Amino acid sequence: MIRGGIRETRACLFRRETTVTEHIDGVLAEIRRVDADLGAFFTVADAEALRAAEAADARVRALGSEAWWNRPLLGVAVAVKDLIQTAELPTTRGSLLPNRRPRVDAPAVARLRAAGAIVVGKTATSEYGWSASTVGGIAPPTRNPRAPERSAGGSSGGSAAAVAAGLCPAALGTDGAGSIRIPAAYCGVVGFKPSFGRVPYVPPCPDGLSHLGPIAGTVADVIELMAVLSGPHRDDPGSWTEPIRAPGMSSRPAPPRIGWIEFPGTSAEVRDVSERVLPILEGQGARVDRLPVPFGDTYPALVDVLSAGEAAATEPGDESRCDPGRLAVVRHGRTVGGAALVRAEEARLALCAELHAVMERHDLLAMATVPVEPAGVDAIGPDWAADPADLLWLAWAPACHPFNMTGQPAVSLPAGLTRAGLPVGVQFVGRVGADDLVLSVARRVEADLGPLPPPPPLPARAPERTR
Repeated sequence: MIRGGIRETRACLFRRETTVTEHIDGVLAEIRRVDADLGAFFTVADAEALRAAEAADARVRALGSEAWWNRPLLGVAVAVKDLIQTAELPTTRGSLLPNRRPRVDAPAVARLRAAGAIVVGKTATSEYGWSASTVGGIAPPTRNPRAPERSAGGSSGGSAAAVAAGLCPAALGTDGAGSIRIPAAYCGVVGFKPSFGRVPYVPPCPDGLSHLGPIAGTVADVIELMAVLSGPHRDDPGSWTEPIRAPGMSSRPAPPRIGWIEFPGTSAEVRDVSERVLPILEGQGARVDRLPVPFGDTYPALVDVLSAGEAAATEPGDESRCDPGRLAVVRHGRTVGGAALVRAEEARLALCAELHAVMERHDLLAMATVPVEPAGVDAIGPDWAADPADLLWLAWAPACHPFNMTGQPAVSLPAGLTRAGLPVGVQFVGRVGADDLVLSVARRVEADLGPLPPPPPLPARAPERTR
């Protein structure tokens, strides 16, 4: 098994230091070794991944160095969140409710496979991705690789935990209110929510909030993935016509104007660690202004939109099989009428206008991704917001969901560790369409921050899989 990111994996395979099959066999063995306790995967694609690896090796034998042309991810292990449809593997959406087995891959998965990536499994999520923790539903909670008694965040917690634990260098997630960025921040990896529509999301999400994007160990790997994932698709009418440029993004932008925001309730340790980026930004020539939170309370509108969507996805007779936490959200959604949804849309448009005015004066916004440290592994959120019946199940991450409502690109990267060894993420947010700028600045900041120390070794025992 090759240790490292996409570039290291590709270099070792290109030099033929090992075969793709040997590498993927090692990846699958490592997943089997640790994941029974970590809980990052719902399904491990043992047979499917090895078949794909053998096909990749056959391509290399037949074509030599030409095998790598148009295959920038050849032999790279990737994981896919179990909300995203895959043709070969079941898509359970983390639920006991009936799910159709897809006949085709989602466009993002198909693009990864076409680039040579090997899908090694489907990662854990909360039921239908309802919460910002990966707990409940069909399996035990996903543990944080750096602190197994803590949450990995969610709902793309399985993807973030798999990358943080070194089980694969990259994974796909979805983000409807922070579900890529929250677990990336908590697990100490990079999570990117592109501009809405930059990566096609099929079948499209009717709420207009959910983005599909990558989680990886470095910003450079995220850029590599976005070069493959982005671009239009006929089945997603909201998908963009312009893909992210090739990896490297050759032009260096002028020093940006950055607005730094601290949200109420930010813990002292999160504040201290996240603010490590401020002298780095200023040292790189950026102008940094401290701003008050530049918009009003958009959370009630978010609750109505998300809960109405959860209600629409759940038949009354299915309640006995629902996750109990999600059921409270579903029941609220059944009370949301058309007038409430119109008011929610009005609130979203007002938020877009407020942030548009702010972004006329600033190229980027920056902030701690999540203002508080991760809760316990079994919790929906921090103790003061752990009861789903109070409808505060996402209120503890106020820096994330507003940018789903506006469709802006946002990346979370590790800023450092607290005294207890818990990762803290810092988030950069750009104008809609300014994905390149967001990633360029994040990459330069990441280079000066340096990598986090590796997480402690994970415990291992024989897995007990039923699927």
